[in-house]
Amino acid sequence: MPVEIPEEDLYELQARLRRRDEEAPLMVTDLKQWIYCRRILYYLTCLPDVRPTTYLMEVGRQEGELEESRELRRAFSRYGLEKGRKEFRLHLSSARLGLRGVVDMVIWLDEEQPPEVIPVDFKFSRTVGAHVQLQLAAYALLLEEASGRPARRGFIYQIPLRKAVEVSFTAALRRKLEKTLHEMRQVMQGEQLPPPARKYAQCVVCEFRRFCNDVSPAV
Repeated sequence: MPVEIPEEDLYELQARLRRRDEEAPLMVTDLKQWIYCRRILYYLTCLPDVRPTTYLMEVGRQEGELEESRELRRAFSRYGLEKGRKEFRLHLSSARLGLRGVVDMVIWLDEEQPPEVIPVDFKFSRTVGAHVQLQLAAYALLLEEASGRPARRGFIYQIPLRKAVEVSFTAALRRKLEKTLHEMRQVMQGEQLPPPARKYAQCVVCEFRRFCNDVSPAV
């Protein structure tokens, strides 16, 4: 059964963070939430359009904007490239995948044969987890569909470390992404509340912790 959320706990969603679309209801950032806890996707898509914003989310947004200005002066050698063409905050959408998002930066290699497209995601993090790689692969699929160019690799730029980590878009990573997107669509279509996160420690720091009344520490 759907979870009843107290009126005082509902937060109006800021337009820049979340607006659902009928053709592409999933957002690339939903992949991170799905890996963390599947209930978050349920709250975002099956209940009123709400989302609490946290201090860390705001810090990440601000750092990403600052990184864009730095990237304008940065050489391609940081990515192991001699040259290319940069494009920032590219909006992407696919009705086939039911997915959309805004990639921080795209490097176009126009002189390659065939021409290549490389997504770059700025992260205010010192680690590159599985969810981050899935998000980058999602941008790759969107770019491939939009441009007709192959996306063989991408980069996670770790802002605190000033380090670019290359991610190869292997067949295994692509299959994992397709399977994950299928599972996410099933939750949206079925509108069934998924089980909570496996570790209660994740619930303690979750911005949706007040919405789950059936979760408590193990005794």
